[in-house]
Amino acid sequence: MKVRVRFFGGPREALGRNEIEQQLPAGSTAGDLVNLLGEEYPVLGPYCHVIKVAVNRKYASLESQLHEGDEVALIPPVGGG
Repeated sequence: MKVRVRFFGGPREALGRNEIEQQLPAGSTAGDLVNLLGEEYPVLGPYCHVIKVAVNRKYASLESQLHEGDEVALIPPVGGG
């Protein structure tokens, strides 16, 4: 299945792209996607343990199952004051 992955903040700057399309095996979860991206794009490695995900514009857990055509946003932690 193919999903669209959108990047924000540090991951977007590190990768140099706003979004990509990623092919995944059927039945993959958001966590599977994060792990795969960390392997395929080592520059994302430091973010993989702290990233939050949204699937189709709703926050989701890493255990959420993905489906063909889903949009997955990778959201880094936000700080400030």
